[in-house]
Amino acid sequence: MNRRKLIQTAAAAAMAAPARAQTANRKENLSSVMLWTLKGSFEEKMEIASKAGVQSVELVGEHKPWSGADIERIKKLARSLHLRMDTISSTPNWKGMPISMVDPAQRDNLLQEVQTNIDFARKLEIPMLLLMSGDVIPGKTYQEQWASLSEGCKRCGDLAAKAEVTLIVEPLNTKVNHKGYFLDSCVAGLKLIKEVDHPSVRLLFDIYHEQVQVGDVTRTIQAAAPYTRVFHIADNPGRNDPGTGEMNYDNIYKAIRKTGYEWYITMEYIPLGDQVASLAKALKGMRASMA
Repeated sequence: MNRRKLIQTAAAAAMAAPARAQTANRKENLSSVMLWTLKGSFEEKMEIASKAGVQSVELVGEHKPWSGADIERIKKLARSLHLRMDTISSTPNWKGMPISMVDPAQRDNLLQEVQTNIDFARKLEIPMLLLMSGDVIPGKTYQEQWASLSEGCKRCGDLAAKAEVTLIVEPLNTKVNHKGYFLDSCVAGLKLIKEVDHPSVRLLFDIYHEQVQVGDVTRTIQAAAPYTRVFHIADNPGRNDPGTGEMNYDNIYKAIRKTGYEWYITMEYIPLGDQVASLAKALKGMRASMA
C-alpha cells in the first residue's frame, strides 16, 4: 500500500469511528423521561428516573435560573445517577415572550432566545433542544404563518448547526391541551421538516398528541420515523401510563421497531400510583415490544 492510499484509509477509518460510536450511543440511550411529569424536587425526580432504570432525562425550562455552579452540580448529579440529559427547550417561555415562529416580526427575538438556550445546552452537554411553533396569529393567513414557520426553522437550524446540536420541532394537539397552537399534528410536522430540509432540524413525534388530534398514529409513524429524533409516550385519554387507555402500545412500539428507529423513546405521561414502579413497568413493556 502506497503512502497516499495509507493516509486515505486512515482518514476514512477516523471518520467512520465517531459514526459507529454515535450509532452505538443512540441504541444504548434509548429510554428517557420528561421530568415535568414527575413529582418532587429536581433531585428527587432524577433519583426516581435512575431507580426506574431510565437512561436519560428531558428538561423544559428548569435550566433557566441555573448559575455556572448549578450547571456543574447538576452534571455531577446526573453522572452519579448514571443518567444522561438529552433535551431542554430552546424557547421555554414561548407562551409569555414575543418569540412566535409564525410571526416574522418576532424573528430577532426568537433567534436571540434560541441562541441563549443553545448556549445552556452546550454547557450542560445536552444534544437536543425543543422548538415550538407558537400560537396562531390573529389577522394572518395560514399560508403567511406557515411561510414564517418554515423560514424560522431554517434560521434556527443554522444556529443549531454552528453549535453542533439538534432542534426538534414539537406539534401539539389543540383539541384538549393546547388550544390555538399553530403546528397541531405530526402530519403537518413531517411536511415542515421535509420542506425545511435542514440536517439540524428534526421532528419530536408525540404519540399522545397525535392520537388526540388526528389518530392513525401507526401509519404516520412509518412515514415520520426517518425524520424523528424523539417519540413521546402517554396513553389517551388522561395522559397516563401506557396501557391505561385506548392505545395499543405493543403494536405502536412494534411499528416503530420495524422502521429501524434508533433514537429516543421518552415517557411523558402522568404516572398513576408509585412513580418508580410505574416508570419501570412502562420501560419493561417498551423494551419487550422493541426487542
